[in-house]
Amino acid sequence: MSKARSALGRTVAAHSVLGLYTLIALFPVFVVVINSFKSRKAIFGDPLAIPTPSTFDPVGYTTVLAQGDFFLYFQNSLVVTIASLFFVLLFGAMAAFALSEYRFRGNTLMGLYLAIGIMIPIRLGTVAILQMMVASGLVNTLTALILVYTAQGLPLAIFILSEFMRGISDDLKNAGRIDGLSEYKIFLTLVLPLVRPAMATVAVFSMIPIWNDLWFPLILAPSEATKTVTLGSQVFIGQFVTNWNAVLAALSLAILPVLVLYLVFSRQLIRGITAGAVK
Repeated sequence: MSKARSALGRTVAAHSVLGLYTLIALFPVFVVVINSFKSRKAIFGDPLAIPTPSTFDPVGYTTVLAQGDFFLYFQNSLVVTIASLFFVLLFGAMAAFALSEYRFRGNTLMGLYLAIGIMIPIRLGTVAILQMMVASGLVNTLTALILVYTAQGLPLAIFILSEFMRGISDDLKNAGRIDGLSEYKIFLTLVLPLVRPAMATVAVFSMIPIWNDLWFPLILAPSEATKTVTLGSQVFIGQFVTNWNAVLAALSLAILPVLVLYLVFSRQLIRGITAGAVK
């Protein structure tokens, strides 16, 4: 009986801590969303109040959609994010398969070298990256952002996927080789379907910093035609006057893709995280 009570107490304590963390994490999002539907006076009068018929005002959304070229910024962010995720997952899975499947001299050192990219922020190389983009003529292009974000996401993708691929049975892959499958076929038809939870985890963890990034769009693609959502929302922030209704509305709309991605891949994400914990 005492053991059952102790286990119940630990469970309640763990859920309480997780619930408190969830409230703290969601509180800023809650404040942004509710204030995006309120008038400017109501935002500063009581920022924590829920919109009422007297304070409800969608002027922020009408301003964003009418004046801010939001659809262009949204399109740029989608193109950059989707393309970056595609290359991160493709090249990351291929590199992880090579490191986990083939044993060669320097295999471990190469894995450690790639893992260094997780520990060292890519922003430390901003000056060198900018110089390379200028020399390549890629400044103010979405290609520059895609290349940078692909390089940024590859270390984590290789690290996670290689650990999962090492857990795949060698007998399954050898059976494929006996049946005459090429290494590409084994990789595409046998290995990738088994690491889908890990790939979903990598996709979610890689998408959030790409979608929310302000640094590299500001440095590499600040022109009007290549602005992303996060950079485009800055047009409503002035030196002396800030249109907070529009800023909050733009941020609320920018949350939607991340929310949709989580809802679509939530089951795979949880499976990937729990499988990694068991390992």
